[in-house]
Amino acid sequence: MAATRHIAVYGILVDANKAIFSAESVARLKDIAVLLTKNTSLILRIEGHTDNVGTPAANKALSGKRAQSVPAALKADGIDGARLSAVGWGSEKPVAGNADDEGRARNRRVELVTQ
Repeated sequence: MAATRHIAVYGILVDANKAIFSAESVARLKDIAVLLTKNTSLILRIEGHTDNVGTPAANKALSGKRAQSVPAALKADGIDGARLSAVGWGSEKPVAGNADDEGRARNRRVELVTQ
């Protein structure tokens, strides 16, 4: 992350058409909270992404909700919200093809970007 200022976090899982974390995501969110606790000068932008199923407007709104869910969880773990921002990109920045379930699942992700 230090070199690129950007990291995709695939341990934060969200189901299709949802902005709620799966149970498996809790440990990953705790890891991010620990990282932020140990690195008090670290400021993050959380970026939410979707696959291309649905309308662009709906995907943009959904990705924004996904992105906002992360700071809310981190604040609950004691992280100062001033160190966190969130943005949703919808399906604008895919990391895989959307032709199959595997690619669409990779595109439904949250990314952390250092500020």
